[in-house]
Parts: sequence; C-alpha cells; structure tokens
Amino acid sequence: MDDRSWTTDETLWLADWRRRLAELYTHVRSVATTAGPESAWRAWRMEREELFRTHPSSPVPAAEREAVHARHWPYEPALRFEAVVVEDAEPEATGAATLRLPTSGATIPPMRRLGRATIPFPDRERTLSLFWLEEYAGGIFLPFRDATNGTATYGAGRYLLDTAKSADLGGDAVHRTLALDFNFAYHPSCAFDPRWACPLAPPENRLDRPIEAGERLD
Repeated sequence: MDDRSWTTDETLWLADWRRRLAELYTHVRSVATTAGPESAWRAWRMEREELFRTHPSSPVPAAEREAVHARHWPYEPALRFEAVVVEDAEPEATGAATLRLPTSGATIPPMRRLGRATIPFPDRERTLSLFWLEEYAGGIFLPFRDATNGTATYGAGRYLLDTAKSADLGGDAVHRTLALDFNFAYHPSCAFDPRWACPLAPPENRLDRPIEAGERLD
C-alpha cells in the first residue's frame, strides 16, 4: 500500500480487490488441476487484465486504466516447477531472524527467511530464497530479479508468490513443495505507479539469466 490515509470507500474497495484476487487464484489452482497449467495461466491473464482495467483499487493510475492490455511472453512449460523448500542449515548464521528487504518506499515490512528452493532451470540449477511476512496474518513471499529487468520488465524485479495477498499457486505441505511457475510472474504495484510502496528482491534472489515468461512491460 501507499503511506497516505485511506477513506472508508477506498478501504472497502481494497478489501474487494483482495477478495477478487483470492477468488482468481482459487480458480487458477482448480483449472491447473483439471485442464492443465497453461489453461489456468490463460484464465489468470484475462481476469487480471479485467481487474487492472476496471477495478477502483487497480494499481494503475485511473487515467491510464482504459488502455491497460496484458503483455506476457508465451507460456513456457519448462518454467513450471514443483520445488522443494529446504530450511537453512544454520538459521541464526544465515539470517532467518527478522530482516528487512529492499523497498520502493518508506514502509519496510519485516520478513524472515523461510527457506530456499532449488530451481532446475534447463541450463543449470539456481537457488531462490523464500520469505515469510511477519505482519498481517503472515504469508510466503518470493520476489526475484533477472536479466530482463530494466528492458522488458520492471527494473526492480517481479513477484512469483505473495500468499498474504492470495498470489498462491499451490503446494504440498507433506512433501514440502511449492508450485513455482514463472509464467505467472507479475509486477509489483510500484511498477505501475510510484505512490505504492513495494518490498523488492534482495541480492540473493537476482538470477543471472533472463526469465522470458510471465508479465512484461513492453
């Protein structure tokens, strides 16, 4: 959110926005199971575009909403993973205590490192850290940066998961896995309007390759 005071109407619309996002991701997980991940991705794209264009709590400035058009790379099945979450071997030494990620604004939400996921990209494996939001009711957060930032995507990176705000593709707690599908990578609100304050990817989540999947700006 931004740091200004919100009216009652704005707050109610924001609650509706989050409700709609929760419904969208519930639908996405269901469609992924019954019709496959690519069908789920198509539904996600269409509904998000409609929300960004028409909803009063869209992060896009009101004057620009009518022109909103979803821009994504084509779906790439090789960039969907069921990743195992591994705890840090020595939490105290590696920073699993409360930490502060980089942010685009003055508000810095407290996080702790939840663990790490090794992603078997086609060229070689890479590791990303997962974080747990220490505010609200908590939530898993996975921001990342890659070699498309500053050209095809927002310079400060994109998000893959933010379960506190319902961006959740599913997982299996028994096997300690999370669905990480880079085709669902999306931009933080501050990519559309600098009045929004967004936590950003720390250096450890900067990938040394382009992720040509998910939402793009150009």
